[in-house]
Amino acid sequence: MMESKHVQSFDPIIDAQCRVLVLGTIPSPKSRDVQLNYGNPRNRFWPVIARLFEEPLPASNEEKIALALRHHIALWDVLKCCDIVGARDASIAHPVPNNISSVLEQAPIHTIFCTGSTAARLYKKLCEPACGISATALPSTSPANARWSFEQLVEAYKPVRCAAQSTSCLTGETYE
Repeated sequence: MMESKHVQSFDPIIDAQCRVLVLGTIPSPKSRDVQLNYGNPRNRFWPVIARLFEEPLPASNEEKIALALRHHIALWDVLKCCDIVGARDASIAHPVPNNISSVLEQAPIHTIFCTGSTAARLYKKLCEPACGISATALPSTSPANARWSFEQLVEAYKPVRCAAQSTSCLTGETYE
């Protein structure tokens, strides 16, 4: 059995035009290897975002960051640090939340999404009381979430595009 490892979040990806904040739980080992959120080549986050905005799939980290920022999407993690075994969210111990309010002060963010049920649960417990904004839970784009096809993920993530392009369009749906 693998031992748990103390893991740190990356710095947020944000600029002053971001309207939406998408939060993962904590970077996976593959994401840490490439130094980018959703960096596992099998993770479907970047292909979903590219499809939502009808753009080609970016190849480099810089192109992926530019895609998110071009569409007013900030990225970060719910957790600043934690102990975790591999990429298994169920193994998270000693979670320390990120200061979400510090990101909200940097841009006119009006909508927060969490990718996956663990990120949503931890956000609701550890972050929402401090920043006062509820988050919409989206399905995980992780390769471990085989229940969701690519097309289903694109459909589930449409509120991200809508929120990034306007100020009022959410359906209030929660995805697990």
